[in-house]
Amino acid sequence: MAVTLTFTEFKLEEPEDENSTDYDYMNSSGSMMFACMDEQNVAVGFQPVLYSLIFLLGVVGNGLMITVLLRCRRLLRITEIYLLHLAVADLLLLMTFPFYVVEYVTGWLFGEMLCKLMGLVKCLNLLCGSFLLACIGFDRYLAIVHAIPSMRNRRPRTVHITCSILWLVCLGLSLPNVAFLTVKEERANASRFSCFYYHLELHAHNWLLTNRVFDHVCFFLSLAIMSYCYTAVVVTLRRSQKSQTKQGAIRLALLLTLVFCFCWLPYNITLLIQTLVDLEVIKYKRCESYVLLQTALDLTNGLGYSHSCLNPFLYAFVGVKFRNELNRLLLELGCSPVCLPFNRNQGHSRPSTSDGATNLSSIM
Repeated sequence: MAVTLTFTEFKLEEPEDENSTDYDYMNSSGSMMFACMDEQNVAVGFQPVLYSLIFLLGVVGNGLMITVLLRCRRLLRITEIYLLHLAVADLLLLMTFPFYVVEYVTGWLFGEMLCKLMGLVKCLNLLCGSFLLACIGFDRYLAIVHAIPSMRNRRPRTVHITCSILWLVCLGLSLPNVAFLTVKEERANASRFSCFYYHLELHAHNWLLTNRVFDHVCFFLSLAIMSYCYTAVVVTLRRSQKSQTKQGAIRLALLLTLVFCFCWLPYNITLLIQTLVDLEVIKYKRCESYVLLQTALDLTNGLGYSHSCLNPFLYAFVGVKFRNELNRLLLELGCSPVCLPFNRNQGHSRPSTSDGATNLSSIM
C-alpha cells in the first residue's frame, strides 16, 4: 500500500538575533524547533513506556538466546555464530535504553562521558545489527542455493573473522560520535540538559547529516541483500521435492524480510524527510507540520528499536534445536516440565534459519 506524504512549502522567517550562540541546527529546522517548543508532541509521554517494554522483552529474549548458544558454543553451526553476535549487538543496544528513558523524563543526568559512550554504543550496535542480519541472509543463500561449492567459505573460523572485521568497521564509523556529542542546557528549559550533537557546531551538524546517510545506506543495503538472498532461497526451495518442509522454510524466509522492512522502513522514510527539511529542500513555518514530523520520528524510531526484541523469536525461538536447549536450561533452573514454553508440539515445528545447513540442505 503506497502512502503519500504531502508538505506545503513555505518561506521560513529566520530570527533576527545575530548574537545567539546556541546551535541546534542553525537552519530552518532549528529555528522552527525553537519557535515550536511549546507545541505538544504526543509521543513524548509514550516513548518512556515503549522503550521500557522493549528493554524488558529484549533483555530477556536476547539474554536467553546468548545463554543457550554459549552452552553449546563448541557445536555452533555457522548461522548460530552470526546469531550469537547479533544477540550481543542487540543486548548492548538495549543497555542504552534506561539512560534515554531517564532523559525523556528528567533530562540528561549522567554527565558528558556517558553521553558520548551511550551515543557510541547505540550507533555501533545499530550498524552492526543490520549488517549481521544481512550476513545471516547471505549465509542462508550460500547454504541452500550454493550448498556444495560454498562449504569452504562457511567454516567457523571464516565466520569469526568476518564478524570481527564487521565489528571493527562499524566501530570506525561510530567513533566520530564521541567527538560531537556533548551535554548542554535545553533552549526551552534551562534547568534540563540534553545529550546531543552540540560540540563544534557546524561540524556537528554536518556529522549528524552524515550519520543519517550511514543509517540509510546500512538499512537499504541490508534490505537489498536480504531480499535478494531470500528470494533466491525461495526460488531454490520451490524447485525441491519435499513440499511440507519447503513451505515452512519459504514462509520463514519471507517473514524475516518483511518484519525487518516493517520495523525499519517507516523510520528511514521519516528520517529522510527530516534530512530534506534540514537541507532546506522542504520548508515550512507552521508548527503543526513540525510537530507532526517530530511525532512521526519518535514513533517510527520506537518501532525500529522493537526489532531488537523480535530477533530472538524470529531467528532462534522458532528453531527446534534452540527450543530443546532452552527447555533443558529451564529444567536445570527448576522450572516444572508442565510450564515449559516449548514443551508441546516439538515435533511439528517449522524449520528455522538457525537449523544449520544439514537440515536445510536435506530439502534439496
